Amino acid sequence: MSSSTETLTAVPRIRLKASNGWRALNLREFWQYRELLYFLSWRDIKVRYKQTALGALWAILQPFLTMLVFSLFFGNLAKMPSDGIPYPIFAFAALVPWTFFSNGLTQSGNSLIQSAGMLKKVYFPRLIVPISSILSGAVDFLFAFLVLIGLMFWYGIVPTINIIWLPVFLFLAFGTALGVGLWLSAMNVQFRDVRYTIPFLTQFWLFATPIAYPSSLLSEPWRTIYGINPMVGVVEGFRWALLGTATAPGPLIFVSALTMLTILITGMFYFRRMESTFADVV
Repeated sequence: MSSSTETLTAVPRIRLKASNGWRALNLREFWQYRELLYFLSWRDIKVRYKQTALGALWAILQPFLTMLVFSLFFGNLAKMPSDGIPYPIFAFAALVPWTFFSNGLTQSGNSLIQSAGMLKKVYFPRLIVPISSILSGAVDFLFAFLVLIGLMFWYGIVPTINIIWLPVFLFLAFGTALGVGLWLSAMNVQFRDVRYTIPFLTQFWLFATPIAYPSSLLSEPWRTIYGINPMVGVVEGFRWALLGTATAPGPLIFVSALTMLTILITGMFYFRRMESTFADVV
């Protein structure tokens, strides 16, 4: 009897207790669940392409058709300047990172609601859910990016050495989508009408970003201030890195990066603060 008692006493015990207020990010715990991040991202990719008529073609059609509409109305009718670049490739080079951002924002904003069953059954760092939903969009980005490279060669545009900066601008788009997605996903659990604001937000953000028009229409210092919208730095960075436009981001990219970091860090802390209530409310 005493030996059994000693055995039970020796077994380590873990007490789960809901926390209140602001909490540390605990990125070490997130790293321990990195394999789950991989499997959830792969699950989202398979679900996205399973039983679809167009499959991967949809990842290309979405920015390509938007480019055609912009080319017709803004390029041909409105005669919008395009920094010396043919307008179709000018618009498509911006739509490729924008589509990655907007899809990631939409998916991450609704990710907790869509994973409600899993949140109620098992414990894992909830931060994995919105991150995996954004990472799964990397496949769509790759398909669209290959079409972009093809269009560049069609128009006789050869990438410059600036292309080495492309991962930086892609990370800026990812960080912006994640930061805003963390805010929206956490609020979406508490207020279900948040999901109805996400399409309006992305549509408004589209026209607030220099996709159909160049940011060079603004003179300094307004062009740099325009970088408060972090997607401005992403779009202008992609054009500069791939198409060799003369309008290098400069101070604009610094302002965009600073805004992205602010949104991302505050979003992570807010997400962690609300994390303990997700399983009960969702």
